[in-house]
Amino acid sequence: MTRARHKNKKPETKNKNRACNYFLGSFGSPCGFWRLALQARQLLQRPCAASYTIPRLNARIPAHHAVILRFGRTFLQTVHPMLKKLFQSFRSPLRRTQHIRSTPEVLNSSQHSLQRAQFSRYAVNIVERLQSAGYQAYLVGGCVRDMLLNITPKDFDVATSATPEQVRAEFRNARIIGRRFKLVHIHFGREIIEVATFRANHPQNDEEEDSNQSSRNESGRILRDNVYGTLEEDAQRRDFTINALYYDPVSERILDYANGVHDIRNHLIRLIGDPTQRYQEDPVRMLRAVRFAAKLNFGIEKHSALPIRNLAPMLREIPSARLFEEVLKLFLSGHAADTFEMLVDLQLFDPLFPASAEALEHNPTYTHTLISEALINTDLRIKQNKPVTPAFLFAALLWPALPARVLRLQDRGMPPIPAMQEAAHELISEQCQRIAIPKRFTMPIREIWDMQERLPRRSGKRADLLLDNPRFRAGYDFLLLRESAGEQTNGLGEWWTDYQDANESERRDMIRDLSGKDDGASGAPRKRRRSGGAKRKRAAGAPSTSGE
Repeated sequence: MTRARHKNKKPETKNKNRACNYFLGSFGSPCGFWRLALQARQLLQRPCAASYTIPRLNARIPAHHAVILRFGRTFLQTVHPMLKKLFQSFRSPLRRTQHIRSTPEVLNSSQHSLQRAQFSRYAVNIVERLQSAGYQAYLVGGCVRDMLLNITPKDFDVATSATPEQVRAEFRNARIIGRRFKLVHIHFGREIIEVATFRANHPQNDEEEDSNQSSRNESGRILRDNVYGTLEEDAQRRDFTINALYYDPVSERILDYANGVHDIRNHLIRLIGDPTQRYQEDPVRMLRAVRFAAKLNFGIEKHSALPIRNLAPMLREIPSARLFEEVLKLFLSGHAADTFEMLVDLQLFDPLFPASAEALEHNPTYTHTLISEALINTDLRIKQNKPVTPAFLFAALLWPALPARVLRLQDRGMPPIPAMQEAAHELISEQCQRIAIPKRFTMPIREIWDMQERLPRRSGKRADLLLDNPRFRAGYDFLLLRESAGEQTNGLGEWWTDYQDANESERRDMIRDLSGKDDGASGAPRKRRRSGGAKRKRAAGAPSTSGE
């Protein structure tokens, strides 16, 4: 029996680095490990970068070479994972994330004016179904903010603890969209409800980042944002306090994690967290701050406004297609004139429209007046529920930069209309590098500008042909806009206004009155008379013809 027990007993190993005997034993003895940790900490406190090789204390662990920077910045991601956790504990307290408020201010139904019947029944239904399935779900963001301000929301968003895949499993009419920021669109006929999963803060160091979930560029801008978290973390990840309000239509409570209700009452736009860091994560937040301030007639809180002028050039890093969507939101919300003033004041107009910003600097009165008049008219049409085309808007925003380019080409000997077309092509091509204006808008922009060179040419049948042109109305409105900005056109706008109201005989009289005037006053090239030779031949042969 004794022999059997000894036979089954495993021989003792002489390996002194067993993990069961030592804390982090694969690095050797405890004393050796902490001696190594102390050396690493001393390296972290040095003002410059240092090179350090982790010794090979176990045959199963290869030596690791690391470059360690001050304050614990990246060290080549080749360090053993256990040392990474140790190094993170040595990081400067300044780099640690802010304390997350875990207990929200809860406003019961008696403390606010919101009722579930005010919200989209489809959005309420989504929240109820997700909660019934065991998930957290709330109406969130702009719809809650606007309802508190008695503004009709344009859309309704839902935030939930369910992942996009879990949401899609609950709703057959759901579709996952986006790569940088995964969302779910749930379709109910023409109405689309956007559902987003709770987000968490991004890791503060490169070692913890999973490139499939989150990533940043060198300036700190977030390139991918699919780090899911809790409700509390999601509230801290939102941009402004007024957007960090969660409404539960089932219990009719509002959860306020960032004093958003207080800022709504005080008419303030305030960023959550450190403003500089939040703008660096997504520079478009600077445009959003301006848009909300103009739309809601709020002021931007001083600490949130302070970094904007210095960080404005970061907008050049934003994809041009995204900036096009943001510019439409800025100028087609019914508050374009106020938005323009704030963009110029905060130096955000230059990164969006560099050529127009240069014209604003060299010819401020004309440029500012023309753009402001165009935006005031745009706001008026939106308030009157009249259609607004982005082509006319962009034509006005870019026009002040065009005349100087046309004159330069004319000085080189190019005729006016070709010079206009060439300058327009160059200007639009440059602008599309910043804001990706689609071709369906760039073509009408060129036609509106081209019409400005054709409207002065009214002799013969030209006036009637221009009147039948599909772009005449836009070109005529643009001509009046130029005149309202102080541009001298010798009464051209008034002439076209009278011509449209005149009958046929009155129009012929107006054309005859132009015969004594220089119809090419705008510098338009005259067509070459190809029939002159034929007329001379007929004149030379006239006597022989009459003598027959």
